[in-house]
Amino acid sequence: MSRAWAAHGPGRAARPAISASDDAGAGATAQDFSLVLGGPLYQLLRCAHLSDGALGLAHRRLVAAVAIMWAPLAMLSALQGALIGPSARTAFLDDVGFQVRFLLVAPLLILAELMVHRRLQPVVDEFNIRGLIKPAQADQFAQALSEAARWRNAVVAEVALLAVVYAAGVLFTLRRYQAMGGEGWFAAPGGEAGLSPAGLWLVFVSLPLLQFLLLRWYFRLFIWARFLWRVSRLDLDLDVTHPDRSAGLGFLTESLAAFVPIAAAHGALFAGMIADRILFTGASLIDFQLEIVGGAVLLVLVFAGPLAVFGPRLECVKRAGLRRFGALGQTYARDFRRKWFADGAPPDEPLVGSADIQSLADLGNSYGAAEQMRFAPIRASALLVFLAAYLAPIVPLLLTVMPAEKLLGRMVELVF
Repeated sequence: MSRAWAAHGPGRAARPAISASDDAGAGATAQDFSLVLGGPLYQLLRCAHLSDGALGLAHRRLVAAVAIMWAPLAMLSALQGALIGPSARTAFLDDVGFQVRFLLVAPLLILAELMVHRRLQPVVDEFNIRGLIKPAQADQFAQALSEAARWRNAVVAEVALLAVVYAAGVLFTLRRYQAMGGEGWFAAPGGEAGLSPAGLWLVFVSLPLLQFLLLRWYFRLFIWARFLWRVSRLDLDLDVTHPDRSAGLGFLTESLAAFVPIAAAHGALFAGMIADRILFTGASLIDFQLEIVGGAVLLVLVFAGPLAVFGPRLECVKRAGLRRFGALGQTYARDFRRKWFADGAPPDEPLVGSADIQSLADLGNSYGAAEQMRFAPIRASALLVFLAAYLAPIVPLLLTVMPAEKLLGRMVELVF
């Protein structure tokens, strides 16, 4: 079995990354876990020397993506006189939405693979490092890992995604752009019906590839959610008093950081669409308030929602832990009362500095920690970073509402 070596962040030794040739996922371990090292596209990139076994050579993939999705559109638009205005039609470089899609969104989706690969593997490895998987559950955990590897490597899955993309392109995208009239850079010149060569490349190459990258990420997210669901059904060795307030599963919130580039890609995609509406239809950013908020809520549900599958398990741990702490507290409090309130303490044992007082306080702190336990291993700080990545591409559109000087002044007022 061929394996490629990859480093997984500072402080961790290099570990072998599971190869795409391991189609069955047999023998997969937490140290091998990866959502991205597999599938036909991954193998194609390796054959084309655009990736190595640890998703290196990212700069080559970025150049290739721009060369396939954006450069032909620019060249074909230039040949038909629609690269830059002024012209009778909307120029290609003036169409902000498409510049954002192919020069920002696509690269972000490609770079996200490297981050997800490096960030998620240590997260999955924590299940073993923390001893959360009991020996009797080890085989089931290994089966969950193997299933994730099989889904990730499935040829039929990516072929189906590609089929869906091109079926939608023929049924909807082609007709949509044909119906948008002859004012766009993608329309046939001279007022003729149909699409220009640039428009045909857009509909049959550039957009399908971008849509495929998006759908492929949604499929990987399904694999991640399925894996978490299977692990949540195991009898994990959880502790109600763990300081992370998630019974020891708090490390799972780090998975949100892995998906930050994808959140930024969605924000950029949305920002490009809004920018086009503002520039070409006279819309205002304020008109999209509900859509912006709705997009944020939807992203949180899609990317943080899978962590909620541990909710029932954590609720059981909390309920059982509080009952046991309640019984223990009752026994200790009763003994404490008998000793110190009913003159049961030895005459030579002083109350000040007694270990009994400290133990009672420690018991109260432990009970308080159990009461504060969350029902999902998600920290607010991780959610804020995730949402900030989504909103970052949209924030510059505030300049369409107020001048930069006024906007800067408002920000200074908020800080000071």
